[in-house]
Amino acid sequence: MTDYFADNAWLPHGWSADVRVDVDARGTLGAVADGMPRGDAQLLGRYVLPGMPNLHSHAFQRAMAGMAERRAAVPERDGQKGGAPSEDSFWTWRETMYRFASSVGPDDLRTIAAQLYVEMLRAGYTQVCEFHYLHHQPDGKPYADPAAMSLALIEAARETGIGLTLLPTLYMTGGFDGRPLSERQRRFRHDIDDYLRLVEQLRQMEDSTLRVGVALHSLRAVPEDAMRAVLDSGLVDAAPIHMHVAEQIGEVQDCLALRNARPVEWLLDHAPVDPRWCLVHATHMSADETRQLADSGAVAGLCPTTEANLGDGVFPLKAFFEAGGTFGIGSDSHISVSPVEELRWLEYGQRLVTRHRNIAVSESSNSVGETLFGDALFGGAQASGVAVGAIEAADPAMPGNGPRADLLVLDDASPLLAGRDCANLVDTFLFAGNAQLVRDVMVNGAWVVRDFHHRDEERIAARYRETARRLAESL
Repeated sequence: MTDYFADNAWLPHGWSADVRVDVDARGTLGAVADGMPRGDAQLLGRYVLPGMPNLHSHAFQRAMAGMAERRAAVPERDGQKGGAPSEDSFWTWRETMYRFASSVGPDDLRTIAAQLYVEMLRAGYTQVCEFHYLHHQPDGKPYADPAAMSLALIEAARETGIGLTLLPTLYMTGGFDGRPLSERQRRFRHDIDDYLRLVEQLRQMEDSTLRVGVALHSLRAVPEDAMRAVLDSGLVDAAPIHMHVAEQIGEVQDCLALRNARPVEWLLDHAPVDPRWCLVHATHMSADETRQLADSGAVAGLCPTTEANLGDGVFPLKAFFEAGGTFGIGSDSHISVSPVEELRWLEYGQRLVTRHRNIAVSESSNSVGETLFGDALFGGAQASGVAVGAIEAADPAMPGNGPRADLLVLDDASPLLAGRDCANLVDTFLFAGNAQLVRDVMVNGAWVVRDFHHRDEERIAARYRETARRLAESL
């Protein structure tokens, strides 16, 4: 057991002073108590927060960030012929992504993911949910080890020290009408039996920093019978279940045309959506869908920087809040790798739509920063399927089963925090510029970032530079 002391720490009820934290040899929290003398405990710092879960990531896309910001031709979609340059959208961006994805192999993926995970840790993410569909070789044939691409992500997480919720993704069809996948999508495909075998194989590797769930790519990519086969397999009884849904207006229109229902509406009517589920984006919902999603207990997986970058739209946060909904944040395509920026733009999007300020507040707190940060911790932990996102004591009746010791120590020497105290600390953290305020990061009881520096960032960055240069030539 190692004893630590924080002048101030964010506990489940908010800030507390003089907090003593015990971390056992397995990296989990034991006793946590406030109002304590420091004694011989190691000093953490003046301000200590729980690590933030990142509930939606496509790791390989980090290496193409910034390379899809030029006007493109309209691609063919759902049987409609493409054409001359026009208004860009998610669908034009997707063509660039497919071209890039066709060049990424297992070694490339491990290299990209390791660099990304270093960036996440330095920013304050300590757990990441990988929505992983880049399974096979570009021609669709499995690698010699069918789990090679999944193993690359696990290796990158273990190399860098971040916690990983791996979500192997089922991807079978190219549209709601069940058409075959295109040539560029064929490396994503599994049949049901092969997919379930992959999940079973990966499940054997679980430990304190690896959780394996499942992902159903989207309603357009997973037929109803396939969805039911996965849900009835027994592999998801207590596992996280993630799905893209209602990200694009085109998706909503196609679902209405072929299933006579909106995507979230259809899913809630045809699947046992409950707190195990994370519905990623859920941008385009009616008032009834918003209320019903909140009532289900599922997490809305919000990715504001990617949603803005792709021109997706704005999530109905105020109505979702008022209905008691649960949300978390993800960096998705990684055009930004910062929980601060995700939460900031989640609020700013609402302000732009409503033309009012301070939208994300609750009955228990009039602080936008504290409301957003606290709710994202809770929802991110739920979507991760891991005991993270909180600094709280283990149950005395179940020693060793406490939350994982994932801690962020802020830089109290930063000029941005001058004149601040706990009453406005989180608001300042989220809304006072872009200086790096996360100084030290602990994951599973081990320090992975000290004085803003990841323990292995130079070697990982050097390897990444070589890979990124080569892959850039594929675009």
